[in-house]
Amino acid sequence: MDVSRIRALRGPNLWSRHTAIEAVVACEPAERNIDQLQGFEARLRKRFPSMGPLRPDGRPGHIGLAHVLETVALALQAQAGCPVTFSRTAETVEEGIYQVIVEYSEEVVGKKAFDHAIGLVDAALKDGTFDVDAALAELRELDEDVRLGPSTGSIVDAAVARGIPYRRLTQGSLVQFGWGSKQRRIWAAEVDNTSAVSESIAQDKDLTKRLLAAAGVPVPTGRPVVDFEDACKVAEEIGWPVVVKPRDGNQGKGVTVNIVSTAHLEIAYKVAAEYGEVMVESYLPGNDFRLLVVGDRLVAAARRDPPHVIGDGVHTVRELVAKVNEDPRRGDGHATSLTKIRIDEIAIARLQVQGLSPDDVPEQGRRVIMRNNANLSTGGTATDVTDDVHPEVAARAIAAAQCIGLEICGVDVLAESVHRPLEAQNGGIVEVNAAPGLRMHLSPSYGKGRNVGEAVVANLYKSGDDGRIPIVAVTGTNGKTTTARLTAHLLATSGLRVGMTNTDGVYVNGRQIDSGDCSGPKSARNVLMHPDVDAAVFETARGGILREGLGFDRCGTAVVTNIGAGDHLGLNYITTVEDLAVLKRVIVMNVAPEGYAVLNAADPIVVAMAPKCPGGIIYFALDPHNPVLAAHRAQGKRTVFVDGGALVASEGSWRETLPLRDIPLTRNGTIGFQIENVMASVGAAWSAGLDWEVIRAGLASFVNDSDNAPGRFNVMDYRGATVIADYGHNPDAMKALVDAVNAMPAKRRSVVISGAGDRRDEDIRDQTAILGGAFDDFILFQDACQRGREDGEVLALLRAGLSQAARAQHVEEIRGEFLAIDTALARLQPGDLCLVLVDQVEEALAHLAKRCAESPAG
Repeated sequence: MDVSRIRALRGPNLWSRHTAIEAVVACEPAERNIDQLQGFEARLRKRFPSMGPLRPDGRPGHIGLAHVLETVALALQAQAGCPVTFSRTAETVEEGIYQVIVEYSEEVVGKKAFDHAIGLVDAALKDGTFDVDAALAELRELDEDVRLGPSTGSIVDAAVARGIPYRRLTQGSLVQFGWGSKQRRIWAAEVDNTSAVSESIAQDKDLTKRLLAAAGVPVPTGRPVVDFEDACKVAEEIGWPVVVKPRDGNQGKGVTVNIVSTAHLEIAYKVAAEYGEVMVESYLPGNDFRLLVVGDRLVAAARRDPPHVIGDGVHTVRELVAKVNEDPRRGDGHATSLTKIRIDEIAIARLQVQGLSPDDVPEQGRRVIMRNNANLSTGGTATDVTDDVHPEVAARAIAAAQCIGLEICGVDVLAESVHRPLEAQNGGIVEVNAAPGLRMHLSPSYGKGRNVGEAVVANLYKSGDDGRIPIVAVTGTNGKTTTARLTAHLLATSGLRVGMTNTDGVYVNGRQIDSGDCSGPKSARNVLMHPDVDAAVFETARGGILREGLGFDRCGTAVVTNIGAGDHLGLNYITTVEDLAVLKRVIVMNVAPEGYAVLNAADPIVVAMAPKCPGGIIYFALDPHNPVLAAHRAQGKRTVFVDGGALVASEGSWRETLPLRDIPLTRNGTIGFQIENVMASVGAAWSAGLDWEVIRAGLASFVNDSDNAPGRFNVMDYRGATVIADYGHNPDAMKALVDAVNAMPAKRRSVVISGAGDRRDEDIRDQTAILGGAFDDFILFQDACQRGREDGEVLALLRAGLSQAARAQHVEEIRGEFLAIDTALARLQPGDLCLVLVDQVEEALAHLAKRCAESPAG
């Protein structure tokens, strides 16, 4: 068994909507049926007894090592606590080669599980050793390290429940919700509109206390101290017991409360000093409460009890602590609902106050306090008291948060109870906390858990707002880039700031911010991160979907221009037009329920995608009598077609007419493939809810020049001859170009063409075979990159395609694109037409533009 090309699919993909690991697995004949591997399954189950059935869904057929790898990789993750359920093994067209797909919830965990699965299968094959318990422990630890913590996770879960998209921006807790101009960001339980000033104030405990006191919020007395002697002085001034804490701290680190002696104070001072400047303040008797304020609301409250054990007259304090720490809810970090109790200097000092040491045996029923501060991070417990909070107490907590300027604020209150106003019981607010931990409210030790993540999301986004901007995804064999550019232009005409990706680059609000082929998911994700994007149009190529999946979870509009005879067939196990359609329909399958798929009714393979769309369908076709389109129109559904020299949009009895003469891209309705591109774009704009006057104005103002749509039927003049530059590079494109050229008068026609080496032989030959009936002169050139072909191989295939071309009178082979262009231009006479099929689009267009500008007619 050989495993290669392991890749992470980070969005909806060919196999499912799940994120997944995909690997190519080659199996020898005997490995394609484990029944032929004597004793293999028994050895495998001995090493991994709990892996479950090898075919849990009852699929028929032999089980090979690839299927075993699938099952083991999924089972390892599931037993490590990852929420994964989907996996699949697919045979390819190559015998013995499989694609294994296994869902993951965290990418690094999924990849590590796949590595362990390979190791386990190999150990079973060779009767070697494999420690599955160690593997599972590693996966659990890795998952805990990389997955979102409980606070951030609760907010993300609440956002997902509302349909708000999210993306982790780091391996930590920095998360973006929403897209483009609707994005918001959080860092754990801190939101993007919390200022650094407010956070700094909250960290300065003394400044916080002074500001709260000025606002009429009850607080304890005390001040910062310069050394231990000063701490003793303050304790004597304000009276024992006291609290010692770092002036700048969080999560209860370095805090010691209810200090009643100088010896205890010295220990507490040393602990607090490790975190910086130290404060000493009066101890407010009563219980420790944490009140959570989000925006202008109190959303949760908990009573925090200090870590403690109950004596049984038999076990020592140390043994009792160990027994309490066996609770599975207790862990070493913040991932669990409770934290293990520690026996450290603070705990020992607290025991001494109670007349105990860690090795003493407390009597039956005695409550032994391990430290007085009740933070969960020190091993304390939490009891929900949200429903008990007096309105006046809630009002003081909200005032404290707003006084400091915190959008999400953990307010620490010391009082006998929260049933009465603080002033009536000598209670007070002792701290406010930016980015407070939420787990005590999500999963309290006792009482009702509160969905505080939902409260945070509700504060970020108003009801009904899902943080999404309109997304139009465009795919197909030909016309993708022109359709994407025109659609972006229509959206921009409506006043939206548009982000667009295509095979030429990335554009935001009309400015190019990246170049090259940017039709993949990475570019799409970058656009959705841009704060100045109100709508996005993504050309979505096959390669990106295969490589990573989509760059978004769903779109409002999916446009499929055509499939035809396909392109790039034979690569990555996409060998037939049907395979290609299954891949490209991924965008259709991920349309929002309220969105639309805009489909070419004249292409049966595209029409077959319609049942997979969760939303509505808008069909377009040149022929108003196309049976698919006509049936759709008869049902009162949305259609776009051509009738009497005008483009018509129809829904029920309503019609909108757009004369083709007013749409420059169609050259007065003579260029059929451009009319189809316009119909696809109009369907997308209609789906996005644009006003028809905006669509009309946008169509009239879109100019198909080399600046606006480079390499997409750009028409120029050279000494009275017509020169057309186009990036067409497959047989379907050649047919469309021939139809367009036949509608343009010319004395003599010439074409400059090369072929991409990564196409099939027949695809390269077919291009010149199609062009052979429409052109007189052929300049064949070898492009800059042969893509795996031998020198001259592409030229030979192009010439072979011309073997039956009766019209071809002159065939010439040139090495180099620019030399081929110059050779063709030199042969032109007034009234001639030359089609240049550019390879290096930007450079070739610049070269052509320069030559045309230098010509007398230019």
